[in-house]
Amino acid sequence: MPHCPTWTVNELASHLLGVPDDVVHGRMEGVASDAWTQAQVVRHQAKSLRQIADELAALAVQFDPLLPHVPAMARSQMVMDAVTHEHDLRHAVGAPGERDSTAVRAGLAWLMSWCTRTNPATASAIAAVGAADFDVLRSLSGRRSMAQMAALGLPADAIIQIQAGSPFRAPTHEVVE
Repeated sequence: MPHCPTWTVNELASHLLGVPDDVVHGRMEGVASDAWTQAQVVRHQAKSLRQIADELAALAVQFDPLLPHVPAMARSQMVMDAVTHEHDLRHAVGAPGERDSTAVRAGLAWLMSWCTRTNPATASAIAAVGAADFDVLRSLSGRRSMAQMAALGLPADAIIQIQAGSPFRAPTHEVVE
C-alpha cells in the first residue's frame, strides 16, 4: 500500500468497514483518532476481503438511515476519508478510475473547508491554481510529495504547514498514480 505503508489492502478495507460499523454501534469515543482507527483495523483484519465487502453491504441497511442525523461536516469528512482510501486502494491494486466522481468533489470540498478555516490565504492560493480536483484532493490528503505539489503549481510549503497537527502528511518520496 504505497499511500498507507503501515497497512495491507485488508487492513485498509477493515478501516473502511470500521467507520460505519462504529457509527452504527455507537463506538464514537476518540472518533477519527489513530486509536479509534487502529481498533477498527484490529477488529476486522482477520476477515477476508469478501467478508468485509459483505458486511459493509449488509451494514448499509442500518447506516444509511442514520446519515441525515449526522452533521453535514461530519458526513463530508467521512466521504473525504472513504474517497481518499478508495484511491489508495485503486493505486495499490492497479485499478485507477473515478477521478472525477461526486465523491472526489465532496471530499475536496471538505478539505478546502478545513484549509479555509486553517489558513484562508492558502485556500485562496490553491483555488487560484486551477489544478484538477483529484490532484488537489490527493495533495491536501497527504498523497503528493512537495515536489509533486509544486509541479502542479500548488503552494507546497503552505500545504505542508496546514498539514502539521493533522493526520495528513506529504510523503517524502513521490508516489506516481
